[in-house]
Amino acid sequence: MAYNRRYLLQRIVEIQEIVLTEKQRGLSQAWIYRNLIYDKYRISEGTFNKYLGINAKEQLRKLNESKEGQ
Repeated sequence: MAYNRRYLLQRIVEIQEIVLTEKQRGLSQAWIYRNLIYDKYRISEGTFNKYLGINAKEQLRKLNESKEGQ
């Protein structure tokens, strides 16, 4: 479970990087979810697909910029 927005975005970026790396090796997204993501993160397939659709790096960058500006 995410305790704050920054942690959630970092977790999403981590999941997205795993997917990109493994897809380059030729593995399917379904296999990646069932064998790598679910075992480590215990998220549903719907949440997994939602995470893949989020531009987390950009949101994390904006969050860091706003934090530095304060």
